[in-house]
Amino acid sequence: MKILIVDDHPLIREALRHVLPGLAADIRLYDASDLESGLALADQHPDLDLALLDLTLPGCSGMSALRTFRSAQPALPIVVLSGFDDTDTVISSLDEGAMGFIPKSSSNEVLLGALRLVLSGGVYVPRQAIAGEYGLGAPRRDDAPRKPQTASDIGLTERQSEVLTLMVQGMPNKEICRELNLAEGTVKVHITAILKALGATNRTQAVVAASRIGLKLGPSGGTQ
Repeated sequence: MKILIVDDHPLIREALRHVLPGLAADIRLYDASDLESGLALADQHPDLDLALLDLTLPGCSGMSALRTFRSAQPALPIVVLSGFDDTDTVISSLDEGAMGFIPKSSSNEVLLGALRLVLSGGVYVPRQAIAGEYGLGAPRRDDAPRKPQTASDIGLTERQSEVLTLMVQGMPNKEICRELNLAEGTVKVHITAILKALGATNRTQAVVAASRIGLKLGPSGGTQ
């Protein structure tokens, strides 16, 4: 397993180097202190399994770091690791295609559980950051991720699972059409079914809902 850490704080990088081996015995870690170095490492190691990205990197503001990394590495799962956990920052990160958002205040147990969820195909969102806005109720005491469910558990077809996977990655409808070789009208039908199954009214709510139930998403591909 290969994970890239992009954070400008040496103490954070060092702490993660001690914690992340809890994910796997054969883990290999790479770290960078700025966006440019992180992008270079990602290019050098195309077999990365995951990138942990801080939002407040030198020369970056807002969602620019995530947006740039997502554009350069569209197939690489990116998890935001941030000192900010307000609702706007969490939702904006999901809108930009992050597969998870982990506050730096999280315990080691929550961090590892969240990363296991993402590596298994799920999406992790800190419940306390979005409970009020999306009516998800009070967070559990440990905020631990739930065991992932599959798309079929909530009534989604294989193709709808593929569409949802690309939605979570931040792809717009036209790119989903090209990726899955589907007509735009067909994609819209699938998205309508996905929103209904998740009880959501838009993409971001769908991602939040997927996180809430620990939904495991598969790779794109397959038949309609």
